[in-house]
Amino acid sequence: MSDRALSRTPPQHSPLLAQLIKPRSRVPAVVGALTYLVGLTDIAYGMARGWRHRLHPLVGLLPGAIAAASAATVVSGILLLLLAHALRRRKRRAWRAALALLALSVVLHAVKLEVFAVAMSLALLLSLIAYRAEFRALGDPRTRWRAVRAFLVLAAASLAVGVLMVFLLRHRVVGGPPSLWSIVQEVFSGLVGLNGPLTFFEDRVTDFEGAVLLGLGLMTAVTSIYLALRSPEPRPELTDADEAAMRSLLGRSPDSLGYFNLRRDKSVVWSDSGKAAVAYRVVSGVMLASGDPLGDPEAWPGAISNFLAEAELHAWTPAVIGCSERAGTSWCRPTGFSALELGDEAVVDVATFSLEGRPMRNVRQMVKRIERAGYTTEVLRAGSVSEGERRRALVDADAWRGAETERGFSMALGRLVDPVDPDCVFVVARQDGVMRAFLQFVPWGPDGMSLDLMRRDRTAEAGVNELLIVDALRSCPQLGVNRVSLNFAAFRSTLERGERLGAGPSVRAWRTVLLFASRWFQIESLYRFNAKFQPTWVPRFIVYPAARDLPRIAVAALEAEAFLTWPHLRRFSGE
Repeated sequence: MSDRALSRTPPQHSPLLAQLIKPRSRVPAVVGALTYLVGLTDIAYGMARGWRHRLHPLVGLLPGAIAAASAATVVSGILLLLLAHALRRRKRRAWRAALALLALSVVLHAVKLEVFAVAMSLALLLSLIAYRAEFRALGDPRTRWRAVRAFLVLAAASLAVGVLMVFLLRHRVVGGPPSLWSIVQEVFSGLVGLNGPLTFFEDRVTDFEGAVLLGLGLMTAVTSIYLALRSPEPRPELTDADEAAMRSLLGRSPDSLGYFNLRRDKSVVWSDSGKAAVAYRVVSGVMLASGDPLGDPEAWPGAISNFLAEAELHAWTPAVIGCSERAGTSWCRPTGFSALELGDEAVVDVATFSLEGRPMRNVRQMVKRIERAGYTTEVLRAGSVSEGERRRALVDADAWRGAETERGFSMALGRLVDPVDPDCVFVVARQDGVMRAFLQFVPWGPDGMSLDLMRRDRTAEAGVNELLIVDALRSCPQLGVNRVSLNFAAFRSTLERGERLGAGPSVRAWRTVLLFASRWFQIESLYRFNAKFQPTWVPRFIVYPAARDLPRIAVAALEAEAFLTWPHLRRFSGE
């Protein structure tokens, strides 16, 4: 990232913010680390064989006790490893599950006379009880039911696979083929790591059957617990009332990205006065806001306070991407958060824009060449687009998209010439009456517009996008538009400084990394494209609580923008 950061002034806390941004307790992090250690210890002790000679009396009284204790200890250790991260994030549900598992761990180790392991598990158990107030973060009921569904489906599948496997091995069972009930008992026992009623002639068959059944059981447990303890990510919800109220604030919002807060995959937090709001989405445990708060800047602190209160309630990490310097200051000064420059927004002043002069020579020549190739443009409000033209644009937008996933979060609306957005501006290029490319701009206050979507047929002439933007700028006086925001250029200052004479080694190295990343992300190409129109560069920032949160926030931002996608267990999660 650029080394430019917002100036750090001494925090001036309101009483509410002082409660929300007090220094984080290290207790959950320490408890989480100890839980990892205890989990690994349980696994190691469960797999060790050195203690078995001490249990001969127990074996005589309880046949199969050694195997049962070993399997239970290993499973307990695995589950503690899964709980450790949730404990670091102060999840109340994880705290309750850890108490039960640690109590079981103490009993199992005590039975096996493992003093060191007993001491570790007991110490962690007492620590959880002593610091129970630290683990108060709420979960999401929908996550719990998703875990229940996953458990039922996976348990049924594991049972079916296990029964089928044992049925195929029935001729290798001592005493002849077993009954169906014996097979079911064998499978249930194997899924939880216990010895079942069946005995096989060959040890390798026994080992194979036990490993498969235990693997199926662990898969069911791991998947279900992961879904139960994962960071709750409520489905974004923007009600009609929220949207109507947000639209009324847009006229008083100075941010060029304000209209993008009307995306339907965002939620919103309001100030108590209702004069300001922060739109956000929860991604991988990060409560990610985008752009500036909506509404009167004087009311921003109230919306920010409620945003942070919501993040604290659920143990989400608060962050903002793409905010202006003014909004970044509003976030950082009262909270002590940090901000780094993420890139620059290209803003063109319509009154001063012209194709004349040497700096615009390449654009001027490209536009004339495209016009000679028979391309024509039309600029109109989205409310004036016919239904047929709208459907054609939707089909073409999907066909011309370079990636399978529609990208965008902070600087994209997520819908095209929609009837609910009649004031958007649609600019289309045609050749011989056939649509070859188009742009969509969203409103920016009463006299501006921001570029939302840019699509073109891959077979269209290079330069058609330049023609679209130039003709959009030419039409601005008729549209009542005085300023136009173009694409966002990530890390623009680094790219610009890195190619100058005398650039330092660190800047040149960072520029080299960015150029390499440009093979997959449009970093340099967007900068070069925007620079053609001689814009004013307006910096945009990322705001974050602490440096240790940056990697997590970066991953969440890439997920939100759809540059990074993960496979989903949709069938099992009900999503």
